[in-house]
Amino acid sequence: MMDTQILTCVGPGTPAGELFRQYWVPVVMSSELEPGGTPLRVKLLGEELVAFRTNSGVTGLMDHRCPHRCASLFYGRNEEEGLRCIYHGWKFAADGRCLDTPNLPSHQSVKDKVHIKAYPTTERVGVVWAYMGKRAAPPPFPDLPIFRMPESRISTWCMQRECNYLQALEGDLDTSHAGFLHTGTNPRDLPVDAPRNTPELLGIVNRTPEFKVIDTPYGVMAGAHRPAEEGQTYWRFTQFMFPFFSQVPPCPLGSEALLRAWVPMDDAHTMYFSITTDTFSISRSPHATKRPVAQRGLTYDYEFLPNTTDWHGRWRLKASRGNDHMIDRAVQRSESYSGIEGLDIQDTAITESMGLIVDHDNEMLVASDLLVARMRHRLLAAAESLQTQGTAPPALDDPACCRDVWSGYVIAPRDMDFLEVYGKHIPRTTHRAA
Repeated sequence: MMDTQILTCVGPGTPAGELFRQYWVPVVMSSELEPGGTPLRVKLLGEELVAFRTNSGVTGLMDHRCPHRCASLFYGRNEEEGLRCIYHGWKFAADGRCLDTPNLPSHQSVKDKVHIKAYPTTERVGVVWAYMGKRAAPPPFPDLPIFRMPESRISTWCMQRECNYLQALEGDLDTSHAGFLHTGTNPRDLPVDAPRNTPELLGIVNRTPEFKVIDTPYGVMAGAHRPAEEGQTYWRFTQFMFPFFSQVPPCPLGSEALLRAWVPMDDAHTMYFSITTDTFSISRSPHATKRPVAQRGLTYDYEFLPNTTDWHGRWRLKASRGNDHMIDRAVQRSESYSGIEGLDIQDTAITESMGLIVDHDNEMLVASDLLVARMRHRLLAAAESLQTQGTAPPALDDPACCRDVWSGYVIAPRDMDFLEVYGKHIPRTTHRAA
């Protein structure tokens, strides 16, 4: 199997698919499942599943096919702590146990022999998570700063992209594009009184960062750096965390807890979850910090199509490949570098423009792609090691390795080392989270 196939194919039995199944993965927003409400079609890692919440609040995620005659449980009745197939009345608990086979006489009942494929679920930070692996007991959650925040401080939302998870994730890891796609402008057009030594403008004045990249127990960390004024350096720290998580740098280093998940629905569709503190500048919370320099195009309120019951019918942007992501060429010529309104829509347009699955044979990685290249290497190594040797992938059994992982920007003295800058500006955890 070619490296691109190993990285981009996510179904059952594929190297990357089996790697991802080792971890807790986001499934749906908690708000999408009402107690006793309608089952939800969910496409996850190439599998067709249904999610539901029982009357008592327990969440379930199971194969949508009833094991009797394969009728879809999407049409099922959510009743009395289980989901009942409307074809012959077979009923299943959230954990997959068969509770009833009412079309059979008691002496012919098979309910004790039937178990539908179901995955353990839990809820954190406004998201339902599932463990799809084969361990008898799921692994612990990573001890990330976002999971230690009060729920009242969390802003969570999601958005679908019509492309492979890998190119969507890599857009987050590519910090050099921000000075073009998002804030691109001619430095001569900046107001004459605009301070040049601020993080907001340094990425516009100097769009050629250099990179330091290191492997970490949880993935890869990169520091993009460029000169600032008066013997200083402007740093932007970005994190890749197994299996498909990222932390991005548009905030002061160590100031905002965040986690961005690029969850493969299948090989050609990705559900993106943004989980941040409510003051993070690119959250959708009304408390989000406002950018001090207004930029045309950098809005954060997006128009979504109405959700449908399709496998791919949830959280779709109105701006899509079908309408060229609503690019305005007149605005592009005079007001905005991209001509596309909305930061996440700009990213979506670019990653979807690459095709459903980008062909790596047609790309040319350069020095600014160091983090992307290193992330691919780590993913490949972990997937192959799991497949050939059964090696547990990074961070899976060591949640504490993520405890002090932060992203963000900082201006530091030029003579400070990469890791010294990072270590000096992040909050340190003094005790294990409960």
